[in-house]
Amino acid sequence: MENNIYPIFDKMLGRSDKEALLGQRGMMVWFTGLSGSGKSTIAIAIERELQQRGILCRLLDGDNIRTGINNNLGFSEADRMENIRRIAEVAKLFVDTGIVTLAAFISPLRQMRDMAADIIGRDDFYEIYVSTPIEVCERRDVKGLYARARRGEIKDFTGISAPFEAPAAPALTLDTSRMPLGQSVEAVLQLILPHIKKQY
Repeated sequence: MENNIYPIFDKMLGRSDKEALLGQRGMMVWFTGLSGSGKSTIAIAIERELQQRGILCRLLDGDNIRTGINNNLGFSEADRMENIRRIAEVAKLFVDTGIVTLAAFISPLRQMRDMAADIIGRDDFYEIYVSTPIEVCERRDVKGLYARARRGEIKDFTGISAPFEAPAAPALTLDTSRMPLGQSVEAVLQLILPHIKKQY
């Protein structure tokens, strides 16, 4: 009879094991708002601030999602729904590993964001609405996407030819036309920091 020199484990390490190792709680911070509202700018600043505080964090946005795992999706409503579903499934893996996960996506429909919250877990899901008015977003649009959408060159462009449904009860609302970046970052930190650090 062959001797098994390796110990036998009946299950994988769980979330609590990972969180104890990191000394932090995993969570999802989901930024939603129009193109140009400031979602990614705030999320990048939050990621840097958390890093400086010794908190492991992962930022997901169009640059690292649309060019990789979701590079086969277009911008129809069905494809956008699938885009958010895949993002949520990936984010859940990060959260379950104890990582503070930031997502910066237009995610224009409440149904999309509700789906993401259900996949990730509502106790771990913090929805932040970047409510910057569309007029300000258009002025910031260096790529000219809004202008092209208004000329009919881009179909299904959120805020112009496709709807954006504001969150009914976000954890936090930020208007970057009124709040400077530092103030927005501080408001997010005040919201999430008390929930990140736990006693182990």
